Amino acid sequence: MITTADLPTAVSEAPNRSGVSWAAIFAGAAAAASLSLILVVLGTGLGFAATSPWENEGASAQALGISTIVWLLVTQIIASGAGGYLAGRLRVKWANLHGDEVYFRDTAHGFLSWAVSVLVAGVLIVSAAGNVIGAGAKAGASVVAGAGAAAAATADGSSNNADPMGYFVDGLFRSDAPASVSEDAANGVATRILARGIAQGGSLEPADRTYLAQLVAQRTRLTQPEAEARVDQVLAQVQQAKVEAQQAADTATKVAAWTALWTFVALLCGAFFASLAALFGGRRRDRVVYVEDTYATTRTVR
Repeated sequence: MITTADLPTAVSEAPNRSGVSWAAIFAGAAAAASLSLILVVLGTGLGFAATSPWENEGASAQALGISTIVWLLVTQIIASGAGGYLAGRLRVKWANLHGDEVYFRDTAHGFLSWAVSVLVAGVLIVSAAGNVIGAGAKAGASVVAGAGAAAAATADGSSNNADPMGYFVDGLFRSDAPASVSEDAANGVATRILARGIAQGGSLEPADRTYLAQLVAQRTRLTQPEAEARVDQVLAQVQQAKVEAQQAADTATKVAAWTALWTFVALLCGAFFASLAALFGGRRRDRVVYVEDTYATTRTVR
């Protein structure tokens, strides 16, 4: 049980006096945010030092992920604990209060200092992440636009936008045997047929497969069976690339989910240790003994 502060120098608690020492809260929050920044920078440096662009050198991705989670927890515990302790130690001393009320106020001061520091850090992180995401979105848009332009190029190569009717237009002029056309036109027809097959689950319709094999045989001097085998091989490669892209996207989604969950756990730990440290700091604050200078007092009286 926390004893009531009854020293003569304690501040008298009036009914209309605020129970929140905002100066102590902001001081603890500033300390927590600054310490978090220092520890994050240190962790980033250690992470870069542990990685290597060379194969089979440096830490693995799994080791880096685990170490990042551990460092995030340590950062929150140390920074939030220090901020909470300062908020509890620097708060105004309360007199004529029951021990349970002092206990609650100390805990609240630690929690509020943690909350303010998280808000400040969140604003900074969101601002920095917004710039990074904006740059990434521009780069991704450029890549997608380039891929779409290549996939939807027409015979003269002047088209920069995907033509959803290109495949059906090709079917209007399809004959029993492919006509001799330019290389760009043949590549455009083949691209649209392959794109149609990938969109349908990685399989070509028999007519499309036969026509594409004839087109390949015409331009490569392969036999029809050899051209069909090449078509199947290329289609399998494209399908494998699509599967790998989906697997990469799934892995990125799982990593993002686990990162969010562990960040949530780290923040909860930070709130708990900030409140606990504020309680400890408040107790230390209440146990301070004010020593009077007897010699100075005696000289003044004389």
